[in-house]
Amino acid sequence: MSRSNRGNWQLGSAAHAAQRAAALIAVLVVETHDEGSTLALTRDLLQEFGESNPDLTARDIADLRRSAQEVLVVFAASDMASTVAHINALLARYAVAPRLTAHDHTPWHLHVDPSDDAPWGTWFAASSAMALAILASEKQRPPGGLCASASCGRPFVDFGKGGGRRYCSPRCATRERVASHRRKSD
Repeated sequence: MSRSNRGNWQLGSAAHAAQRAAALIAVLVVETHDEGSTLALTRDLLQEFGESNPDLTARDIADLRRSAQEVLVVFAASDMASTVAHINALLARYAVAPRLTAHDHTPWHLHVDPSDDAPWGTWFAASSAMALAILASEKQRPPGGLCASASCGRPFVDFGKGGGRRYCSPRCATRERVASHRRKSD
């Protein structure tokens, strides 16, 4: 459970932390994997997003999964008021006053979880909520959504300036357009 070697959440990396949240939610909640695969995929994703050598146990995965289910609600919110209510609830439950820390030879950086040894789920929920809050306040709209493809449902972060994305990737959008065209042709 030790998190002393975990990476950090910094103000300049809200988009990065939000993308990490979407990717972890996909692995932990949306997709179906056996426990061994979930552990390996979660470890790999954490490393991909800058966490150094995450030492995860089955208990850590269960803790992360519970938090991921709570953060998923932010991505599923249909409007800004619901998004804000869910983010504020996560911040109230998991985040504490921001603090500067420098652990494991890292430069000083900001944390919003209770300590460098907080459980993985607490760290994930607090840092994800803060990142999503920053993106929501910057864009003045929900920071992401759930893929509209019936065969997908993965969360995504919406960096666009327009009216908002409906699909997690061009691949899902194309698959749905082709399926719609085929239904109309039949």
